[in-house]
Amino acid sequence: MSTASAVSTTYLELSQEGGGAHKFYEITVDGQVVTVRYGRIGATGQTQTTTFPTVEKARAAAAKKVAEKVRRGYAPAVRGQRAPRAVTRRQVSSAPSTARAVAPVLWRFRTGSAAFGVHVDDERCWVGNQAGDVYTLDHEGAVLARFSLPDGVKCLVADDFWIYAGCDDGKVYDLSSKLPFAAYDIAADVDIFWLDIHEGVLNVSDRDGRLTVIDHEDEYQWARRSRGEHAWMVRADDRAVYHGHQAGVTAYAPDGGGELWHTSTRGGVLFGWQEDTAVYAGTARHTVQRLSKATGVIEATYACDSAVYSCATSPGGRFVFAGDAASSVYCFDRDGRRLWKLGTGGGSALSMQYRDERLYLVTTDGSLVCVDASEAAVSAAQQGTVPVVRDVKLAAALPAYAPATAVSAVATVARPPAGAVVVECVREPAGRLRVHVVSDGYESSWNVQFPRAIREPGARYVVDALHPAAGGFYRVRGDIRRLL
Repeated sequence: MSTASAVSTTYLELSQEGGGAHKFYEITVDGQVVTVRYGRIGATGQTQTTTFPTVEKARAAAAKKVAEKVRRGYAPAVRGQRAPRAVTRRQVSSAPSTARAVAPVLWRFRTGSAAFGVHVDDERCWVGNQAGDVYTLDHEGAVLARFSLPDGVKCLVADDFWIYAGCDDGKVYDLSSKLPFAAYDIAADVDIFWLDIHEGVLNVSDRDGRLTVIDHEDEYQWARRSRGEHAWMVRADDRAVYHGHQAGVTAYAPDGGGELWHTSTRGGVLFGWQEDTAVYAGTARHTVQRLSKATGVIEATYACDSAVYSCATSPGGRFVFAGDAASSVYCFDRDGRRLWKLGTGGGSALSMQYRDERLYLVTTDGSLVCVDASEAAVSAAQQGTVPVVRDVKLAAALPAYAPATAVSAVATVARPPAGAVVVECVREPAGRLRVHVVSDGYESSWNVQFPRAIREPGARYVVDALHPAAGGFYRVRGDIRRLL
């Protein structure tokens, strides 16, 4: 820069074919002000602005940031020349229900945008929509919190204590603490359709019918191309990864050792569910089919009247539920006998989950709907008696929690609170930044699954708790704070 008032901009990109990132980093120096903009290529991204005491310090800080990015593989680029990552938004239709009666809906929460993700646990209900909003509610419909993510939410998945949101920006965000963070960054050539996480291992199904597996350290492990495209289903357990696509369901060994079995289904798979011994595939040909996890044999077929967008079961598969493209919801017994069909009272269910005699639906109009699925409530609904639906309102003062994308976004503490655990970022000889436990009572050689965006060599952090996971690593439980 020739004068103090001149503006200098450096634009970098990191794009790795076949298994890496697809993102940009832009830094602008305008006098004493340094503005950083970053995100996935083709998106607006996020912006941070810092003012320094002098022009010289601003320039030095910018130069340091650029050097750090170059060391990580970023290179100078021309904005707009590289194509953005492919993103397929699920195109669905929703016809009026042909059912004679409407389901006994207890409450409905309208998220304001098309929604796909739902998860229900002991404490709360989670719903994620195309605007990047994830809301948590209690079981009676009161809104508890809101997470504001950078891009549309494809799905919500749980792995023991941990809740993850897979987004259109190619990242998977851990929502288990108040401040969410990006736990995985999926390769740019993967057009994500669905995700599942098991023991910290991420399984991704995509538009091309591929299955991509990434470990707890966000490092690529293996991939397989299935016999069909449009893979809307992936479920995983200790025995296999179950991958549903246009040509059926294929089971693969968890270590990538090969195909265990393949079963053609009645129509392309649009959704998947799993229980201990079986996987359930909702298909475009009006059925849900139950497949044995051990052999892939079709054990039962549940016939609906339209394409099946979602399915779920009660514990052990005693009851099987399905949501179709015509705004209806069904219940079957284990062997396939239809027990009832009712209208949703709104759109078609794109995702669903059963818990404690309630069926939670995320519908095409962007609503989270709680249905009373008890025998008494359904029987009354079939006779035309249903409760008055309570429309849940969003609290005006509800805070929105955005992901931590820099060290400066993390709260600090002067000393560890009682019972907290201290971890440290360590640079390995190969150049990778790992996080190890410093506190006593833990295996110091194990890595800690930790957000990359806030890793800094030598920095120490305090976490509420660590839990060991299969494969020999720790996962963070609770909030993360930097130790001064």
